[in-house]
Amino acid sequence: MKNQLEQAAHAIKSAKKIVAFTGAGISVESGIPPFRGEGGIWNTYDPIVLDLDYFFSHYSQAWQAIKSIFYDFLKDKKPNDAHHVLAKWEANSRLEAIITQNIDNLHIEAGSRNVIEFHGNAQRINCTDCGLLIEAGKWTFTEKTPFCPDCGGRLKPDFVFFGENIPHQAFLDSQQAALTCDVMLIIGASGEVSPANRIPELAKTNGATIIEINPGETLYTNRVTDIYLKGAAGKVLSDIDTALQ
Repeated sequence: MKNQLEQAAHAIKSAKKIVAFTGAGISVESGIPPFRGEGGIWNTYDPIVLDLDYFFSHYSQAWQAIKSIFYDFLKDKKPNDAHHVLAKWEANSRLEAIITQNIDNLHIEAGSRNVIEFHGNAQRINCTDCGLLIEAGKWTFTEKTPFCPDCGGRLKPDFVFFGENIPHQAFLDSQQAALTCDVMLIIGASGEVSPANRIPELAKTNGATIIEINPGETLYTNRVTDIYLKGAAGKVLSDIDTALQ
């Protein structure tokens, strides 16, 4: 581990452009479970509530589950050390951008500014009829089934549902970041979710050094990863940060 840590620190020091690619694992230390696997959200809730067709045909039932998952349970979660280290690196011009699959807003809360939200953000809610955007933190959710305060239309969290396309600009920005970085950090991503899982492969194909930080091996480890650091994201990133000083 020490040797890999030194290799990672050297690669980061030598890099001209570093991009981080983050998944659900980076937020586990904030008390947010992943969607899949042991202890995952889909072990408790049926993922059909995030199917676009189901959402519109079972609006009330879907919203009750969505409110419970994203606006009751997650509302008090805070950024952890991993989020803060990445924000620090961006502020110090060491990190160019973060591409995140997460919709929990924790990178932004930690202070990161150049965050490409591949799957959107749960802290925004939009009206599917008139387009009104609402900040979730300012919404009281007094009704079991929320409707637009302006037009009475149906509201949808501003993140990608099953059966919905990736936001076009986020897709383009992610590709551009992957094609122009010389180091990519994979943090808490397993490589199971498509098309996001292709981003590190794109960086690798373009010659980037891939540094992976995960508690266990993933679909990336033996295929694209150059330096694998096993452990919790907050601890490993803090150790790298110390090694860089």
